[in-house]
Amino acid sequence: MACIVEETERADQSNETQIALISGVPDDISKSCLARVPREYHMAMKCVSRRWRDFVCGDEFWDYRNKFNLAESWIYALCRDISGGVFLHMLNPFSSKRSWKRIHEYPYIPMREGMGFAALGKRLFVLGGCGWLEDATDEVYCYDAAMNTWCDVVPPLSTKRCYFACETLDGKIMAIGGLGLNPNAKRTWDIYDPLTRTCKSCSDVNIVPEIEDSFVMDGRIYIRGGGGGSSSASSGIWERMDDDMASGWRGPAVVVADELYVLDQTFGATLTMWCRETRMWIRIGKLSQLVMKQPCRLVSIGNSIFVIGKDCSTVVIDVENVRKTTMNGVMVCSSIPKTWDDDIEVISCKSVAI
Repeated sequence: MACIVEETERADQSNETQIALISGVPDDISKSCLARVPREYHMAMKCVSRRWRDFVCGDEFWDYRNKFNLAESWIYALCRDISGGVFLHMLNPFSSKRSWKRIHEYPYIPMREGMGFAALGKRLFVLGGCGWLEDATDEVYCYDAAMNTWCDVVPPLSTKRCYFACETLDGKIMAIGGLGLNPNAKRTWDIYDPLTRTCKSCSDVNIVPEIEDSFVMDGRIYIRGGGGGSSSASSGIWERMDDDMASGWRGPAVVVADELYVLDQTFGATLTMWCRETRMWIRIGKLSQLVMKQPCRLVSIGNSIFVIGKDCSTVVIDVENVRKTTMNGVMVCSSIPKTWDDDIEVISCKSVAI
């Protein structure tokens, strides 16, 4: 009986793949049409048929939308609630009713801190971390934003890490420094390749310890340590960061149109920009404390910076027009209020384009 059921299922799948995506329309034209449907309707498209679901969730659909500049970036925030549970919140910045939504389907991640968060393609990765009752871990969790589901099995890091930098470069995830069971972990980094499902460990004495922030610009990874030291790397070679540039890196950083912005949260929240020509930091303006709660994380989409604070209170800054909309040194920005009463800490934020 089991064999008959399996054969029937295979026959159904075979018949399904022979049916046109849109009746009477060649598949290449159908794919071009479906790829132009706004992302907010992708969930409904997956309910039409198995072929639609497989196409919308597949790499071909994602590649097509990115190739023809049709992809839309949504923001994902890795959060921790008052009980210590870790989960994701998602924001569609293009929606007419912008609001954060919690992604309820997620694997059990115990009370953990110091995790890495990375976006690669249409997937998000939660790496490492440590908890009150556990040492640093090498565990990796993967969330597929297109399928809206967590992957079952993901290979671990080669080194157990906590409180480390995490960035993507050249199609790979870099887990840099931090703390671990190995005392030398703070001077090493892992190169994690999701395609080959391998992880390679490297070491360099120029990696600064106690990493607090990082960003990628011009094909280089920059990291900042708690003691003020900073380093950057290109092609696996770590070097000390330029002192002029490092001196103004006093908060979370984000790159917009190849320009570096930093939110200095020392006294309030002040946005600054690194000027390559003069090699100086330029003060852009302050954020009102009435629309967001510190500490804040930054993520960019297009020419906009999303400042995401505690409880996911969010401010949107248009960097092209921000200087025109500054009054008495305070930036006039749009905001997205939180939609819940729970106390939520935002660990990190990334954007995924589909």
